[in-house]
Amino acid sequence: MIHVNDVSISFGPRPLFDDVQVKFTPGNCYGIIGANGAGKSTFLKILSGELEPDRGEVVLGPRCRLAVLKQEHFAYEDELVRDVVMSGHERLWKIGKERDALYSKEDFSDEDGVRAGELEIEYAELGGYESEQEVVTLLTGLGIEEELHGRYMRELEEGKKVRVLLAQALFGRPDILLLDEPTNGLDWRSIEWLEDYLINYPHTVIVVSHDRQFLNNVCTHIADIDYRKMRVYVGNYSFWQQASELVEQQRRDQAKKNADKAKDLKKFIERFSSNASKAKQATSRKKMLETLTLEDLPVSSRKYPHVVFKPERACGKSVLEVKNLTASVDGTVVIKDLSFMVNRDDKIAFVGYDDVARTTLMRILAGEHEPDSGEVIWGTTITSSYFPRNHEEYFDSDLKLTEWLRQWAEHNATEEVMRGMLGRMLFSGDDAIKPARVLSGGEKVRCMLSRMMLTDANVLILDEPTNHLDLESITSLNNALIKFSDVVLFTSPDREFVNTIANRIIEFTALGDIQRHMPFDEYLKDEQVQKERAVIYADRDDVRI
Repeated sequence: MIHVNDVSISFGPRPLFDDVQVKFTPGNCYGIIGANGAGKSTFLKILSGELEPDRGEVVLGPRCRLAVLKQEHFAYEDELVRDVVMSGHERLWKIGKERDALYSKEDFSDEDGVRAGELEIEYAELGGYESEQEVVTLLTGLGIEEELHGRYMRELEEGKKVRVLLAQALFGRPDILLLDEPTNGLDWRSIEWLEDYLINYPHTVIVVSHDRQFLNNVCTHIADIDYRKMRVYVGNYSFWQQASELVEQQRRDQAKKNADKAKDLKKFIERFSSNASKAKQATSRKKMLETLTLEDLPVSSRKYPHVVFKPERACGKSVLEVKNLTASVDGTVVIKDLSFMVNRDDKIAFVGYDDVARTTLMRILAGEHEPDSGEVIWGTTITSSYFPRNHEEYFDSDLKLTEWLRQWAEHNATEEVMRGMLGRMLFSGDDAIKPARVLSGGEKVRCMLSRMMLTDANVLILDEPTNHLDLESITSLNNALIKFSDVVLFTSPDREFVNTIANRIIEFTALGDIQRHMPFDEYLKDEQVQKERAVIYADRDDVRI
């Protein structure tokens, strides 16, 4: 159990939250949500003890062990993978090291024997004898092949290092588990495994995530940071959405009632204050007006950008044909003999174990990468707009945002028009004239989406557009692509995003491809798809079916 008592923290003159009073209890999973900058990660740092609040305290239950998902992906380069995982339980790790050191002594004394016996007892009580199997279970479940468990961390690619650190946090089933974006870098199989693990977790889990389906599947409570406060709702993310909308509507309704009542009282006072026969009533109503509480709605930190894609013309009958496409990156074949056709009502999600392959396909479709062989044939009516996964080069500029965005607007676009567009994407006031190079990750994504909206294209090509966005921006983009009347070709690790937008799934690899005209959830469960995957990956030890 963990108690948060009257915690407040500010950075400079701006308070993040005031007087937070929350109790997190065992057997529950709490999702921490809030807009970018609301203080989600800061709150986790306060819970972990990494950051001291300005006021208040965090109290752990007696003998509680707390574990945190670490973000330093390169902190263990010279350590073995299995050792990194086991070091997540600090006490067990130290006992094991001391015990091994004793047994390796050539002059093992009686005193050493007594100490070794004490260590053996505590080692057993902490589950040390089951720990090796737990390491295997955690790493395998998260997609780290058993042959890598004895390798050094420096031998792993970054995506797998992220998974090792997640296994480290989970190891030993800590009493309190703090997870900041635990699904980052995981494929959908690993995410499903993690969901099952957390659903059955007997202790307290507190998680920050932008994966809405993950929050829906694992959370028993949602802790919402807004209005500089934290309010805890019983239920998952979808329930929170409904409950918070209801609370917000009630707040607006009450404010309107108060405003209407004040307006009526003012009219009466103005009309009869000079009338001697009504003076007494006017005075009475004046006192009522003075006591009436006219509370302005507090300014929410939660804001939704206005994302709308409007094609200048609809797609014609012929959209896109890809024939026998093969492509390499740095001499390695990542796409082989890929063929598909795109129809004018298609919204296709490209999935697969290899994100390099997915990004390469997106770049080929956008004309930024030459394939080794094959054809990409676009229809004559098609205009496309591309959101690249890596878009840093677009922002290597000192142009202020209004000028930066004007590069893709009509020549006669005015400063006011550009400010209007940026305002709809949450760049107001001085934000609209910031230099492009100083933007945060989420701000850059919103700028890239603004650029796409200006093109009026009828085919949208998007490579992981939800990266760096908060839940509100993801929701706005998600809804915009659902409403878009023409073709969307995209990749995304967000399963809710994929499942609600795509009507077709294409899973492609260097060894083959699988294509289905169905939502993503159905695709994951389809038995025939599983059989085809088994055939394609039959000789691949590094891919789980």
